Amino acid sequence: MDLRPAPEPKRRERPPRLGILRPLRIRDFALLWAGATVSLAGDGVYVVALAWQVYELSNSPTALSIVGVAWTLPVGLFVLVGGVVTDRVERRRVMIAADVVRALAAATIGVLSVTGQIELWHLVALAAVFGTGEAFFGPAFTSIVPQIVPRNLLLEANSLDQFIRPLAFMLVGPALGGWLVATIGPGEAFLLDAGTFLASATAIFLMRPRPLERQSVGASMLREVREGLAFVRARAWLWATLLAAAVFLLAYWGPVEVLVPFRVRNDMGAGADDFGLVLACGGIGSILAALVMAQRGLPRRHITFMYSAWALGSLALVGLGLATAVWQLMAITLVEGALFTSGMVVWGTLVHTHVPAGLLGRVTSLDWFVSTSLVPVSFALTGPTAAWIGVQTTLVAGGVLGCAVTFAFLFVRGVRDTERSGGLALGGSAPTGR
Repeated sequence: MDLRPAPEPKRRERPPRLGILRPLRIRDFALLWAGATVSLAGDGVYVVALAWQVYELSNSPTALSIVGVAWTLPVGLFVLVGGVVTDRVERRRVMIAADVVRALAAATIGVLSVTGQIELWHLVALAAVFGTGEAFFGPAFTSIVPQIVPRNLLLEANSLDQFIRPLAFMLVGPALGGWLVATIGPGEAFLLDAGTFLASATAIFLMRPRPLERQSVGASMLREVREGLAFVRARAWLWATLLAAAVFLLAYWGPVEVLVPFRVRNDMGAGADDFGLVLACGGIGSILAALVMAQRGLPRRHITFMYSAWALGSLALVGLGLATAVWQLMAITLVEGALFTSGMVVWGTLVHTHVPAGLLGRVTSLDWFVSTSLVPVSFALTGPTAAWIGVQTTLVAGGVLGCAVTFAFLFVRGVRDTERSGGLALGGSAPTGR
């Protein structure tokens, strides 16, 4: 008889109580988000610095509208190409290249601003370069997540996305950017942004390379775009949501990006630091919503919930038009951030669980292309519209239109099919190839 003491059973490592932290136990996901957190904070600095730099050169909403068009138009022009490249080229390489391009654009703006040589046309040209980098980075970033994270952790991963993104981009970044612009100047803020992209590229470089799952080897780029388009057209929850987002962003994006900083600066006599705090409160609302979604899970009627959150969130634009003090803007953006983020957690999980890995880059690029296709138009129309009917009226009209359009698309036939089929069950193993 063996009288030796039985070995003690191995202790199972307990998962973090906060569901939102579980994906960070995966090394490459932690690296991905370490870099993303830094660069997103830099983006928050960039948004404040860009608005204030433009208004220092020309205190006109039309000027910022022109820069906004230059920034967002390349996204629409190149994002489909970015999606195909994402499904053809190892995604780490695509993201590193995009980070380097954006770092160069931001650094050039910073040097020109610090040396006092900056002109409006410089901002227009370099914003276009910056937008081109975004067109390639976005699809690659979204597509690599299901390659790293198992299916049963995708909800937590998307909740973490919607936690860190506002924490960095809407809270830390704008607050830091507002302080930098107010105390030092916009040029230094742009240089800081450039450094954050280099930090992101370094973190991504340290990740393990992952092979791609190709579904159509040797196919032409046009054919691959058509395959992604066919997949989207066959699913109402996809194409209807993208079209709804396109019209919504037409009504919303230009007014909120151009006219809110104009109101802070001109109607309320506040500074860049106050504008940064307005954006930061939106980040706080988003963070709280992401934490709640990660703990409570997805609602059973997830599509209805998603559309309702976005529709109600769009009404915040009405409040931003009617507010008379900075603290009111802060309270409104807090609620707005919570509503938009709640919907985005559902949307990200839908895409990651319903789109095959080999199509994810193209479908994601179509998401960017369709939903943001009218954003340059929104920027182009905002300045002239505000000059015609007034800044506050433009904001109110945009909020009402965005709410009405979003609710209307909820009733398109087939949009809520995944609710009826229980199509967001996240248990089980990851799909083949992920």
